[in-house]
Amino acid sequence: MARTFLPLSSPRHRESGNIIFMILLAIVLIGALTAALHGSSQTSNNIDRETLIIRVSEVKRYASELERGVAYIIQGGHSEADIRFASPDADADYGDLSSDTDKTDQVFDSSGGAARYRLPPDGVNDGSKWEFYGQTALPNVGTDAAELVAVLPNVTSDFCTVVNNGIGYSAQPTDSSDCVSYGASGRFDDGTQFPATPNTVDTATFSVTPALEGCVKCTADGSYNYFRVLLAR
Repeated sequence: MARTFLPLSSPRHRESGNIIFMILLAIVLIGALTAALHGSSQTSNNIDRETLIIRVSEVKRYASELERGVAYIIQGGHSEADIRFASPDADADYGDLSSDTDKTDQVFDSSGGAARYRLPPDGVNDGSKWEFYGQTALPNVGTDAAELVAVLPNVTSDFCTVVNNGIGYSAQPTDSSDCVSYGASGRFDDGTQFPATPNTVDTATFSVTPALEGCVKCTADGSYNYFRVLLAR
């Protein structure tokens, strides 16, 4: 029986060719869309990482500003016990700046430390404000007495990783004692300053000393806390 071939110009040939073309076009478009979404995801991750690095730099610069403020007060003739951290935006435990008649010992006043009170950048912690303690003795810093320390509580583990990698810690330093973030009861004010027996961190976990700055994990509650020594003792 003789086979019948349709001419190439017949409607059925054209329809078959169009279907194949549409399938190939759909495959190409799906591939392009997948690549675009993958690239967008990578770009987003890179932006998040870059933002975190910028935030870490902001926190470290601000900690330096606080340290300079404390130094100004000491250079002005005040003792370590005189230093105060009152601000309208800080917790009331730190005092009332408006009622202080001599503000030369105030870190957040132009006549004292001339530092500006700042809230932490978005996304680095749970929104907790900066705290100031004289409760912890850091490894190889000064004597065995407690240092005056600024603490940014409850930062993220990613934030800690960036901080500690920049410093050169080989692992996450830990504090299994009272925690460098001492809570409301340890805030540095008229009544609470440097205890006779300070909190001591796990010295062996600090691969870089003196530990003037870093991020510790408090094993009691699993929190991560950034610290900066404002005054070594």
